[in-house]
Amino acid sequence: MSLLADFKKFILRGNVVDLAVAVVIGTAFAAVVNALVTDLLTPVIALIFGKPSFQDLSFTINNSHFLYGDFLNAAITFLSIAAAVFFFVVAPTNHLLARRAKEDPDTRECPECTSAIPLAARRCPQCTAQIPAAAP
Repeated sequence: MSLLADFKKFILRGNVVDLAVAVVIGTAFAAVVNALVTDLLTPVIALIFGKPSFQDLSFTINNSHFLYGDFLNAAITFLSIAAAVFFFVVAPTNHLLARRAKEDPDTRECPECTSAIPLAARRCPQCTAQIPAAAP
């Protein structure tokens, strides 16, 4: 029974559930971006090159057929997903974390060596200078 209880505890931990949700959402998001690239972006870009689909782009060397159009579709999809994740997840999160760090600092500067030290520190770990207690 202990093994089953440990398994239940493992499954219900926050990290496992969060990871499962992230994988499902990521898969759905990738399908949406793939459809966007295949159905909207590729035809617009293909207008420039005069081909209706990148999937048909290929070349042959010594009877070996190379389909580089499929690779172009995958590369455009990857760049689109990376840009969307950066602009809609990473950049806003970094902005919020930077704002939070300004509002609620957990370090202060040593007056002797200017290194960052914890607020509660009474001695600098870099230069060993004694530092007065921080104001609350």
